[in-house]
Amino acid sequence: MKAREGELFVVSAPSGAGKTTLCKEVCRQTQGLIYSISHTTRAPRAGEEHGKDYFFVSEEVFGEMVGQGEFLEWALVYGHMYGTSKGWVMARLKEGQDVIMDVDIQGASQIKAAGLPCHLVFVLPPSWEVLRARLTARGTDPREDVELRLREAGKEIQHWEMFDYLIINDEFSEAVRELHSVVVAQRCRRERRSQWIQSHWKMWGPGGR
Repeated sequence: MKAREGELFVVSAPSGAGKTTLCKEVCRQTQGLIYSISHTTRAPRAGEEHGKDYFFVSEEVFGEMVGQGEFLEWALVYGHMYGTSKGWVMARLKEGQDVIMDVDIQGASQIKAAGLPCHLVFVLPPSWEVLRARLTARGTDPREDVELRLREAGKEIQHWEMFDYLIINDEFSEAVRELHSVVVAQRCRRERRSQWIQSHWKMWGPGGR
């Protein structure tokens, strides 16, 4: 019997809301859930590794990948380009593995518009003040960039209705539990379990034992 394809979970959030950390922690706690690593043209931040946090590529390489249609989604964000490899994601899904990816609002919109079956999750900070504090505390951006990200966050939050699930990242452990619950709930859907039922319980139906 052919294995059912995996589920795709698309997580988006304003910059600084903690979507990447959240996704990686849920992957660590959830067997069979794979984190999709994006390509980017920005330079690595302190502690980031190529192939682990991002695939860091030049603008020339990124442009060639766009021209060849290699991205499931891509966007220009704060002066840098980000994109998700279509081939890598689709191969994992066809193998029956579940994939979780974190993208900005533009990326989530592209995936939804393309009609690819997925579950859209929006992560929000508990307040404007908390988001400002988080962006400032991470110390990776100058003050003017923090202000730009805050202004963009106000625009992005207005798109919350396009998502299937909303998670408030106030207490990190609770946000992890909620995102994990979304994954588990989708795995327990009748459509996902139908082939297992047919293969394991068919013998007990009419005409069986």
